[in-house]
Amino acid sequence: MTRALHLATWLLFAATIYLILAGPLGQWVRLPMLGDIGFTLIFVLFAIAHCIAYEGPKRTAVFFATSAVVSFLMEEFGVRTGLIYGAYHYSDMLGARIGHVPILIPLAWFMMIYPSWMVARALLRGVDTDTFLGVTALAAIAAFVMTAWDAVMDPGMARAGNWVWEHGGAYFGVPRRNYLGWLATTFIVYWIAAYYWRSADRRHRVTAAFAALPVIVYATYGLHYLAPNRFPELQVVALFAMVVPGLLALMQLFLKRGSVPQNRRQRFTD
Repeated sequence: MTRALHLATWLLFAATIYLILAGPLGQWVRLPMLGDIGFTLIFVLFAIAHCIAYEGPKRTAVFFATSAVVSFLMEEFGVRTGLIYGAYHYSDMLGARIGHVPILIPLAWFMMIYPSWMVARALLRGVDTDTFLGVTALAAIAAFVMTAWDAVMDPGMARAGNWVWEHGGAYFGVPRRNYLGWLATTFIVYWIAAYYWRSADRRHRVTAAFAALPVIVYATYGLHYLAPNRFPELQVVALFAMVVPGLLALMQLFLKRGSVPQNRRQRFTD
C-alpha cells in the first residue's frame, strides 16, 4: 500500500509539474491541457496523496476537512457580504456551486494550502513548533507564503473570467482587502492544523526528495509566471514572492540536513 501510494504520488507530481509548465511552453509548442478544472483536480489529488504518505490518513483528513470547511464558510460569507475579500462573485466557468461558491473552490484552497504549508515548515526547520508560539509562528509564515501565491495568481484568474471584482482594485484590478482575507483564512486553517499536529510522531518515513515534492511544485508554479504573460509586472512579484521562498525552502531541506537538529517530525531517510 505504501509503495503504491508513493508511486501514485510521484506520478501525480509529474502530471502537476507538466500542467504547470504546459501553459508557458504553449507559446512555442502546442501541448495537451486539461483546463482550470482538470488542473485543479490533478493538483489536489497530488496534495492529498502526498499528505497521506507523509502524515498519514487521519491527520490528512483533519487537515483537508479543516481547509474545506473554513475556506467554504469564508468564501460564502465573503461573496454574500463583500466584507472579507472585497466585493466579488464567481462566474460559471468553475462548474457547479454550493450556495454562491463553486464546489471546486474548497478543493483549490487545499491545492494551494498544502504546498505552502510544506514551504513554511521547511523555512522554519529546526524551530520548535510544538509550543503555542511555535504553532502561531508556523501558521503565520504559512499564511504569508500562500497569500504571496495569490498575489501572483489572482489578477490573471480574474482577467480570465473565473471571478469578477465588482469594483476593481488597486492591485492589478484586485482590491487590497482580498489579501488580508487570504491571510485571515489561511492563518485559521494553518493554526488548527499546526495545533492538532503538535508533539506528534510521524508514522511514515520518507526520503528528503519525497518530502520536497510540494516545495518543488510551489517553486515551479512561481517560475512559470516568469514566462511572458498578460501581466509582465507580476514576473517581478513572482520571482521574489514565490521563487525565492521556494528555493530557500529547498535549501533547508537538502543543504542543512546534517547541520540542523531533527525533531521527531523531521526525520528523513536517504
